[in-house]
Amino acid sequence: MNNKNLQLATLGGGCFWCTEAVFQEIKGIEKVVSGYSGGTAPGKPTYREVCSGLTGHAEVIQITFDANVISYKDILIIFMTTHDPTTLNRQGGDKGTQYRSVIYYHNEEQKQIAEIVLKEMTSYFEDDIVTELSKLGVFYEAEIDHQDYYRNNQEQGYCSLVIAPKLSKLRRLHADKLKKVGA
Repeated sequence: MNNKNLQLATLGGGCFWCTEAVFQEIKGIEKVVSGYSGGTAPGKPTYREVCSGLTGHAEVIQITFDANVISYKDILIIFMTTHDPTTLNRQGGDKGTQYRSVIYYHNEEQKQIAEIVLKEMTSYFEDDIVTELSKLGVFYEAEIDHQDYYRNNQEQGYCSLVIAPKLSKLRRLHADKLKKVGA
């Protein structure tokens, strides 16, 4: 019996290694792909080009989720509470437009849900939310060495210093949304 209702969500919350690691732990998430979107440079950008800040692309993840298990609204709430949506073009030590907080909606329903979540979340933060809300243009999948980055590089300094604390916060705030260990 396979009654899945698969949908896509595309989000940028700083370095895609962080957001990918967060959403890989959530029930109902079928797949998370790191990539780039929102730029103006022609053609598929490379990691180096995006990191230069000159292409206009943001580091994003594209999530395939089962809407029968987790709602788009819940995904957005997790997103908003596991990164800092109040810092413009910055997440921690990562600075530049490629690290902007952004929700790329796939349809009008997602846009409306995102507008509601952004409004509801204003009371959660002391500073103003600067998360961009834009219609998804082209999503470019990042190079293979950027996929499953945390899972493949947990011993790396960035992973232990930046990503591990985000995962701890996720586990504390959203324990009811986590996959069972080994799932």
